[in-house]
Amino acid sequence: MTLRDEHDCDVLIAGGGPTGVTLGLLLAQYGVSVIIAEKEANIFPLPRAAHIDHEVMRILQGIGVADAVMATCRQSSSYDFLNAAGDVLLRFDGLNEIGSGGWPKGNFIHQPSVEAALRHKLAQTAGIELRSQWEVTHIEDHDNGISVQCLTPDGQGKIAARYLVGADGARSPVRQKLGVEFEDLNFDEPWLVVDAIVHDFERLPKVNLQICNPERPTTCVLMGEGRHRWEFMIKPGETAEQVADEAFIEKLLEPWDVKGAITIERKAVYRFNARVAEVWRKGHILLAGDAAHQTPPFAGQGMCAGMRDAANLGWKLATVIMNGGPDSLLDSYQREREPHVRATIGMAMMMGQTVCITDPQAAAMRDQQMLETRAAGMSPDSGLDYPPIADGLILKGSPGAGSYFPQPTFDREKLDDLLGAATCLISRMPFSSATANPELHVVDLTDSAIKPFAASISDWLDAHQSDAAIVRPDRYVFGLGEPGDLVESFNQITREAPARVAN
Repeated sequence: MTLRDEHDCDVLIAGGGPTGVTLGLLLAQYGVSVIIAEKEANIFPLPRAAHIDHEVMRILQGIGVADAVMATCRQSSSYDFLNAAGDVLLRFDGLNEIGSGGWPKGNFIHQPSVEAALRHKLAQTAGIELRSQWEVTHIEDHDNGISVQCLTPDGQGKIAARYLVGADGARSPVRQKLGVEFEDLNFDEPWLVVDAIVHDFERLPKVNLQICNPERPTTCVLMGEGRHRWEFMIKPGETAEQVADEAFIEKLLEPWDVKGAITIERKAVYRFNARVAEVWRKGHILLAGDAAHQTPPFAGQGMCAGMRDAANLGWKLATVIMNGGPDSLLDSYQREREPHVRATIGMAMMMGQTVCITDPQAAAMRDQQMLETRAAGMSPDSGLDYPPIADGLILKGSPGAGSYFPQPTFDREKLDDLLGAATCLISRMPFSSATANPELHVVDLTDSAIKPFAASISDWLDAHQSDAAIVRPDRYVFGLGEPGDLVESFNQITREAPARVAN
């Protein structure tokens, strides 16, 4: 009996939201068998997350759902922070331009539509099973895997797997059962969220707005599938019941002059938090998405962070399970992802702290300082940039190690459509990996198939003064240098090559 025969699946994922399903689809590409246990019967039908960026669109491209998702998105040219007088305090420009991931930098979504596209792909994919209304109630971690008990519509159910990933949301029962605590980063603000279906777009703002008015800090942003969102900070003394009253909301929307142009679809009170789980892995159990970290919404990175978790963790689990790579590879997951998550949370907190000033004098000082900074040409209007990977499965000290590898487009074809899902050695000249690493996908810039992209890649190599690079499946750069040395270093660090992509 093989190790795989002892289990119902290789990886059990608790949580069938965007992070869990994306991880499952990535794993299935490598032939990893997956069961997703989701406690709800259906997709939550109302809007939640509002934004995904170009890197996340690239992840969705890799699992074959990017075009379906993009068809439901809207774009904004900028993200403007205005004071009460309407002056621009801060502007993140060019959100509708193509980012290094090969897709528009900012894409405003309708989360149920994104989830529907993911679920549709799941239903078409071999080796992955979604079990709805299966709720994890008990977990045991053994030497060779985990066993889980679930509450199901038919009573108790059991699943044995090599690994369990808790992608089960901010209240994560998996995290709670592990006894993992959150580090609170001290951001806790109550806001009213109002989602609306739009009937007349001409009467609504065309760009995303943060209204930094101390009287009532307000967010106004585009959403996908013909929708729009407002968020209103709740003042001290106001109750959730009070602010959710229809008459109260109607008064909040009066300055926007949208009566008759929208129909309110959803209203909810949220506490915007910033928290990071202290430990993301214990034995054969890992955490991802909101189960591992929560960010205020001001930078639009909540769902993005979970998708990045999936992309980072997926190929590493596949390497361990399919190629016999050492289990210790998984220890790099938190080391790589946590600094990035903390940077995105830091950006969101900076935005939130800018917006959430309710003292008129403090707001006036903020306005003066930010307007002077903007007038001096020192305002950070270029966009949202986050740090490269600094520690983990990278060749430290080599040029570009840990940076994000760009995806050029030629005549509607994107580079990743040729690269596939494997780790790639990209070289200026032919290189045979048959003996060094037969699983490595070698991309030779002299190959006619890669010719449309060769110039862009060559320019990138020139910028790093190198002849070759190894690019991981999550499109972060392992390192640059001479091809043979790179392959030797990659094998030494990972012990084994990444998994073969299943046909």
